Amino acid sequence: MEAVNAVIRRQLYSEVPLVNQVAEYIISAGGKRLRPVLVVLIANAFGYKGEHHHSLAAVIEFIHTATLLHDDVVDESSLRRGKQTANAMFGNAASVLVGDFLYSRAFQMMVAVGNPRVMEIVADATNVIAEGEVLQLLNMHNPDVDENGYLQVIRSKTAKLFEAASQIGALIAGADEAGIEAAAEYGRSIGTAFQLIDDVLDYSGNSAEIGKNVGDDLREGKPTLPLIWLMQHGTPQQRELVRTCIENGDEQHFDEVLSAITHSGALAYTREQAEIAARRAADAIISLPDSQFKKSLLELSAFAVDRNH
Repeated sequence: MEAVNAVIRRQLYSEVPLVNQVAEYIISAGGKRLRPVLVVLIANAFGYKGEHHHSLAAVIEFIHTATLLHDDVVDESSLRRGKQTANAMFGNAASVLVGDFLYSRAFQMMVAVGNPRVMEIVADATNVIAEGEVLQLLNMHNPDVDENGYLQVIRSKTAKLFEAASQIGALIAGADEAGIEAAAEYGRSIGTAFQLIDDVLDYSGNSAEIGKNVGDDLREGKPTLPLIWLMQHGTPQQRELVRTCIENGDEQHFDEVLSAITHSGALAYTREQAEIAARRAADAIISLPDSQFKKSLLELSAFAVDRNH
């Protein structure tokens, strides 16, 4: 990861000072670097001996960072990773345009690697992610979104980049199609688990630990799985409360919604679905030969669920 971070720093450079400033701000804000970690771990688990995994891990991180910049503008977010968002610091225009810079720099770097299949996987992933963003936008303030509809958003918007990171790690290591698909399943499943736990933490974490404002999803009118479950299984009064809050982005009743979600089993159900996804991830790579990298991947699938940030 030190080698990956060195690539990130080198490739961030632009002759336009504001690009450097905004990109440096968002990249240095921290984060778990999960997606680039997947590229490196999967490549090594499949026995890779080259250096392209460092560049491709940086590509994945640039794409992820670009989506964060655009997300925070769309969501009008003010806090991420415990710091002001880039749009709060530099304005919406700068955030969107620097996001575009990171996307295009990522594709320049992929061309330099020179593997058409890698470019195909990442190009397809970025397109699916964009569709997922639009789908989420359509679902905003819509209390009638069901569990399947929400999981479709997760698979497109979040899990797809985890999947692509894992796929390209296996691909450059020379894995066969079965191995590449096993890596893809690992990425899809762990990405789903991470998002579902993020949904839980939005109602059970605290701002200092999760690095964003608790209750942001409700304020933005996002029908996440805990809310969807409560709409399906809660009392008529709870259903009406959630419906009103989703439609209006009403955070004034956050404490009421939080109490209903906590005592209804909604969080327990969401966590259970995350655990199922994490087990699916672990099962996908069980046939890989034992190594420190496989061990780390299995530990990562457990961490996806058992975390507070």
